[in-house]
Amino acid sequence: MKIAVVENERILVKEAETPRLDNRRGAIVKVLGCGLCGSDIVKFIHKIAKDGTVLGHEIVAEIVDINSDTFFQKGDVIVTSHHIPCGKCVYCRHGNVSMCRHFKETNLAPGGFSEYVYLSDEHLQNVAHLKPENLTDVEASFYEPLGCIVRAVKRANLLNGDNTLVVGLGSIGVLTSQALKAYGYNVTGCDLISERIEFLQSFGINAFDVRKLPDDYKADCIFMTSGADKAVGTALKYIRNGGKIVVFSSTPHDETSYPNNEIYYRELTVLGSYSPSPDDLKESLELLRTGQVKVNNISTEYKFDDIQKAFDDTMSNRIMKAYIKVKSDE
Repeated sequence: MKIAVVENERILVKEAETPRLDNRRGAIVKVLGCGLCGSDIVKFIHKIAKDGTVLGHEIVAEIVDINSDTFFQKGDVIVTSHHIPCGKCVYCRHGNVSMCRHFKETNLAPGGFSEYVYLSDEHLQNVAHLKPENLTDVEASFYEPLGCIVRAVKRANLLNGDNTLVVGLGSIGVLTSQALKAYGYNVTGCDLISERIEFLQSFGINAFDVRKLPDDYKADCIFMTSGADKAVGTALKYIRNGGKIVVFSSTPHDETSYPNNEIYYRELTVLGSYSPSPDDLKESLELLRTGQVKVNNISTEYKFDDIQKAFDDTMSNRIMKAYIKVKSDE
């Protein structure tokens, strides 16, 4: 089978042995397509992923072999996440599932950017679902990233009618804005790129050039979905005293920080949000299935052999998000 691996600061498509189930519990799935996540880009740019790593986890796949007591069967097209919390540790009991050791250790084998993947029985039991018939493969690939957003919205613990500001309107910012609207909050988005501002407006959500936001505008909660250094200053400028800032991005420089005195004197709450629980993922799939969050026209499709171009175009902001069509047309 083909796999795409990190090698010498490039993404190369190579041949590898196709995984087999043998006597293992779980399933072998044929990957139909996989979204390119911002975390994949971070791991690639900052060399967090070692040579030989197969990135990718936002998969839509067809079961080709299975040994499981679940209701899944051969031929089913599914979506799945890559991490599973144990549900018992101190992190899980406090709602910090993405800090769970078991969560971090579970993954797709070898990774989403491959023609075939092994899924454990634990994946099938906890984070895999049948793809809704009314969703295309590309739309269904947003199951996991939207699950991350569902968790971020929950962690903010907002009140009905709260005013929220989404800073950064890439794919995550657009999804976050729609999710906030679906949950009943007032939403405004901001960015520097006019096309992205207009795109969010097409969903009936207020969006502005960040330089044109009124100085007296204040939000109860700000979702920082941009990793730009200046996003920190934007968040501090437009959050009301006593408000919350949800950090849902990584910044390029570790020294970027929030001034201590701002947090102290203004009684701000700053919290991070990373990955979803199985319940968050269920809510995500329902938001997609019912059309409360729309994802059409967000992704640009690439052939598997063109995966390096997908990375390059994403890193240069030529596209909003890439979807790698792994299964070739036969």
